[in-house]
Amino acid sequence: MVLDIVILIIGLATLILGGDVLVRGASRMALRFNVSTLVVGLTIVAFSTSAPEMLVSLNAALKGVPDFAMGNVVGSNISNLALVLGVASLIGFIPINKITARRDWPVTFAASLLLYFFILDGSLERWEGIVLFLLLITYLTFLIIYTKKDQIKLDVEIPKAQEDRFAKFKDLFLIVLGGACLYFGSDWFIESAEKLAVGFGISERIIGLTILALGTSLPELITSIIAARKGETDLALGNLLGSNIFNILSILGVTSIVKTLPVNEAILKGDIIWMLILTFGILPLMIFRKRLGTVSGVILLAFYGLYMFVILS
Repeated sequence: MVLDIVILIIGLATLILGGDVLVRGASRMALRFNVSTLVVGLTIVAFSTSAPEMLVSLNAALKGVPDFAMGNVVGSNISNLALVLGVASLIGFIPINKITARRDWPVTFAASLLLYFFILDGSLERWEGIVLFLLLITYLTFLIIYTKKDQIKLDVEIPKAQEDRFAKFKDLFLIVLGGACLYFGSDWFIESAEKLAVGFGISERIIGLTILALGTSLPELITSIIAARKGETDLALGNLLGSNIFNILSILGVTSIVKTLPVNEAILKGDIIWMLILTFGILPLMIFRKRLGTVSGVILLAFYGLYMFVILS
């Protein structure tokens, strides 16, 4: 049992390392080919930061534990908007951007609602996954066309025009290393989580909604805390909504294309309803408040605490 917990932690650490390394290598490689920072930020960085959740969900589906896959995404979305945003709001004020309210929130809620209707029959079919992924491509195309003037700040240095061959091989090595870390990390993470579920007599759904969801949301939580402490919270809400959009359209889209996902009735009748209520509940906070602060943080964390109490009891 102790060994499984150790492997779970090692798997999570490897996943986080893999995602970070892949972001840096892929971003620098793209910038080297004169791809704009806007496109890199909206595509490569977004996909790479969702890579841990993607690999965990794919691995779970292929290993025959679909509750891990669906629970991971639904749980991560709840964690992002309740736990991560709640903690960030307590540490520093989160300004409400008009673009976030007019563009990102409607897409997030629409994607969540569409997912709910898709799984009403008890599964997420391959054709539904294709629809979700095509919607993601449409959304990204829209962003690239209509946000050309936006400045995307990347946490990687732009390669200089003249660099030696070693630097190019280094970026390629980072991409390969990141991919390997994600593959093995997800494998260790799923294997140990499954053994812990059996050992403690806990359902795969609960493990997916708690341990897997919290684990794969850890990078967002750490990043948001650091940004809040530095006062760099301008993009916090938009980034978290964007992450939720990717989780549904990209992760569940790709996973269900590879293998049809059966959906646990408890997720359908309970957890995804919580996700919809939370996503909708963010709207009045954005409309009636110019920024999210202590009050909003307390409300969001109270919601998360209530949700954890309900599912664990």
